[in-house]
Amino acid sequence: MSEENEAATAAPAAKKPRKRGPVIAAVVVAVAIIAGAGLWVWHEQPSFCAAICHVPMDPYLETYDEQADAPGTDKWMNEVSNTNAMLAVTHRVEGKTCMDCHVPTLAEQVSELGSWVSGDYVYPLVEADLNQLTEASGMDADEFCLKSGCHVTADGEALTTRAQLTEATADLAFNPHVAQHGERACSDCHKGHRASVMVCADCHNEAALPDGWITPDEQDQLIIR
Repeated sequence: MSEENEAATAAPAAKKPRKRGPVIAAVVVAVAIIAGAGLWVWHEQPSFCAAICHVPMDPYLETYDEQADAPGTDKWMNEVSNTNAMLAVTHRVEGKTCMDCHVPTLAEQVSELGSWVSGDYVYPLVEADLNQLTEASGMDADEFCLKSGCHVTADGEALTTRAQLTEATADLAFNPHVAQHGERACSDCHKGHRASVMVCADCHNEAALPDGWITPDEQDQLIIR
């Protein structure tokens, strides 16, 4: 055998370099998925609503985080004798988050981002009315406010209709859910980030107020935007 053949036989074959591209791509995809999942989980939490482009919502988050069944303040710093009068607080106690009531549309989020970048926003954000809250939910106002599982009797029975709600409060001297003066929206009385209002007290001064609730006259004296 020639020396050249012996050298060729003895020399190890050159190893082909491993292709790292697919591995790197897989790692990048995995990290992106994990990061996206984490962002989405955060997106569903109240803390997200006051972060980055949601700074104008700080006062809303502050009312949501207030201690339940205690004196506090609403988002305009008006005094509230019992924070249970604010639905944001009572909903938090029941394990609800901002996203259970505020269902943002993509167009709304893009608009909010644009307002934040341009600085064209008010502080705090203007209070959303019930029509705005229900716009993206696909429900009418009654369905939205009486979602199954949200309102129950002392016996645990779900209240999902106006008739059931009226029956549940039939023992009150002034049943606020009877439409003897015309049907009213839930939000006429129940407020999210400020004290709820006993509309009956507009005419009936003797109407009992739940703890922390106020009369229409008292509402007129509040700083509200």
